[in-house]
Amino acid sequence: MFVPKRIIFEKDVLEFEVARKILNKFKDNTSIEIINLSSNKLKQHIPGEDLFSQYREGKKTLVVGTKKSLKFQSCKPSAHYQLPLVSGCMGQCEYCYLNTMLGDKPFVRIHANTDEILHQAQKYIDERLLEITIFEGAATSDPIPVEPYTHSLEKAINFFGSSENGRFRFVTKFSDVDSLLNLKHNGHTEIRFSINTSAVINQYEHFTASRDKRIEASIKAASADYPIGFLIAPVFIYPNWKDEYHDLLLELKSKLPTDLKFPVTFEIISHRYTTIAKNRILDIFPESELPMKDEDRKFKFGQFGYGKYVYPKENLEEIKQFFKEEIETLFSNKEVKYII
Repeated sequence: MFVPKRIIFEKDVLEFEVARKILNKFKDNTSIEIINLSSNKLKQHIPGEDLFSQYREGKKTLVVGTKKSLKFQSCKPSAHYQLPLVSGCMGQCEYCYLNTMLGDKPFVRIHANTDEILHQAQKYIDERLLEITIFEGAATSDPIPVEPYTHSLEKAINFFGSSENGRFRFVTKFSDVDSLLNLKHNGHTEIRFSINTSAVINQYEHFTASRDKRIEASIKAASADYPIGFLIAPVFIYPNWKDEYHDLLLELKSKLPTDLKFPVTFEIISHRYTTIAKNRILDIFPESELPMKDEDRKFKFGQFGYGKYVYPKENLEEIKQFFKEEIETLFSNKEVKYII
């Protein structure tokens, strides 16, 4: 569970029950600063004179507000729309694209008007009838660490569980899924786990669950008949990388139930970075050993119009071939969504 250093309540948010419950839960904790805003100018309440300190203070801050614009962002190719329950993440992964996307103060923000958000989701579902409409719940966040006091995933899973044409999916690097296991999901929510080798997690994914804890949580979700998937990202090429990724996949194979109700899905993404991301990462993590030598990469324009540094073609082919063969050999009831 995410226990923040400070909680900022936006103006009028205490009209919502979830906001009042969060206040009651933490108000007697003398180590947590409670800030009630009279306006929505919140950044001035988060300390930090430079990016290094602003990042760390932002990661310790919980903002309780509402989602004012109910126009959902698209989320291709993994879903039709984002479901904006939470933004930000308590984890401090050095390579994370949220380092650039969420600016210099990447606080965790929850939206207290969950019912309104789900009502809007229903409108999007109705617009696409009789098609299935898929919503992604972790496009700019990891909602698991705040779930113990928001219960927003619980509400969303119950909502989609009773929906004929709506489906939900989210991904996490955390393991506290116990409160979700007995919900009536009806197979309409896919829980994915972002996993990597222990070497990558220990070096770059700070304040997240261990590899084994994530695998343990995935077994719980699979045993509760959820569709499950694994996002193996980012894939790094380093000494013995094939051996370590093989061991990771072998561990999954040995632990997963053999009678999965749904095919286990795989999404594989090789490491890439932009110049903006690289500069911000080095401001936030000046001692970072992330492999970001431009001369070792190939510059490529992406689908959103900006350029990024990716592994050279021969390395990408090696990654694709390796994971394709490994997954095909080790898993029977599976679906590889993509390897990029």
